Amino acid sequence: MEQKNSPDLMPSWIPATGHALRHAGIHFDAVRIIGVLGEQVAYEVMQFTDFRAGPIVRSSIGERSMYFLLPPGSARAYRWPVGAAEALVREGAAFVGVPAVHGLTYPLDWRSLPSAQVPFVDAELLFELLRKVVDDEIRAVR
Repeated sequence: MEQKNSPDLMPSWIPATGHALRHAGIHFDAVRIIGVLGEQVAYEVMQFTDFRAGPIVRSSIGERSMYFLLPPGSARAYRWPVGAAEALVREGAAFVGVPAVHGLTYPLDWRSLPSAQVPFVDAELLFELLRKVVDDEIRAVR
């Protein structure tokens, strides 16, 4: 009998229960966007991708950040807006909390899960939508 892979299989870096810290740059790069700006960018990315955005982790404590998980090595290709986003890559001690798919994972949860078709957030799309949201906010303040 031929064994078939389920399209719903999750990457090995997602823990079975609770949550775990993963070193950025190994399985993924991450871009951290804080607060309301992170929520807005996550919404824009999800709308643009018809709610198939790839992995976005939400932290519900402190500054309430969104972590957009990108293909390893891709975050460095962009100049993320200073003060709006922070790229977490392999250098240094940058870790990202990753929640399990089910069960108690507080203070982390998934805003958008990875899938076999969309294993990561598209770095170029994230960059362009972040710039658009930041530019719109600057115009609104003027």
